[in-house]
Amino acid sequence: MIETEELRFAYPSSPEVLLGIDLTINDGEFVAIMGENGAGKTTLVKTFNGLLMPTVGKVKVDGLDTREASVARLSRDVGLVFQNPDHQLFSETVKEELAFSLRNFGYDEETIQRRVTSILETLDLSRYAESSPFILSGGERKRVALAAVLVWNPKHIILDEPTIGQDYQQKDRLRNFIVQLNTQGKTVIIITHDVEFVAECKPRIVLLSRGKVIGDRPAEELLSDEPLLDKASLTRPQIGALMHELREFGLPESAIDVYSAQQAILHSLGRRK
Repeated sequence: MIETEELRFAYPSSPEVLLGIDLTINDGEFVAIMGENGAGKTTLVKTFNGLLMPTVGKVKVDGLDTREASVARLSRDVGLVFQNPDHQLFSETVKEELAFSLRNFGYDEETIQRRVTSILETLDLSRYAESSPFILSGGERKRVALAAVLVWNPKHIILDEPTIGQDYQQKDRLRNFIVQLNTQGKTVIIITHDVEFVAECKPRIVLLSRGKVIGDRPAEELLSDEPLLDKASLTRPQIGALMHELREFGLPESAIDVYSAQQAILHSLGRRK
């Protein structure tokens, strides 16, 4: 699991960004960290793999204090995909980008080629294998950065704003892929402002505002709590807003996506018959 104890963090010559966060993310959980710009979301997850060290408090990954391990050691278990893919891409081709970490970790060439081929197919990147990642679109580079982390199979996977630059079809593919990873026992943590995406995925939501956790509940509950969402400058998902307006007809406000709304409406119609 990933645990924080009274975690506080401040950048040099700046006010504190994280103000005493106690958080436990268990193995195999799917968690969305949400909140307004500047809430401390990205800073928080960078403490999970040692890129940032607590100013005060502790961060533990599977019982290991991050201050007692190198970033290289922690990255074997905690893979982080940055919001801006250009911050982590550097190889001449997409194929080499994916193979780099595996070679760095000492995998043999046969395993490297097998894993690279598999992840390219999974993320619809095979046709770009010999292309430079820097000539691809923003959304495609985002998928390359994701593939470059997933290829070494980390236990915990952190995705910072994974839906930016993705069209609806790619978002749906990403959602299915994340759910698949989670059902395989991976811990998946996403940072996102995309309430529609979260409504369809239905993870546990940890809501941050001004460096503090102000909400920690299942998506169906938290995305229906308008006063709490307002504190973090977020809005209800569109389906959730519609169901809120229809609550006088006995429809549940916890239906926050198309599928749950459809079931609720069909159930309501069945009762009336």
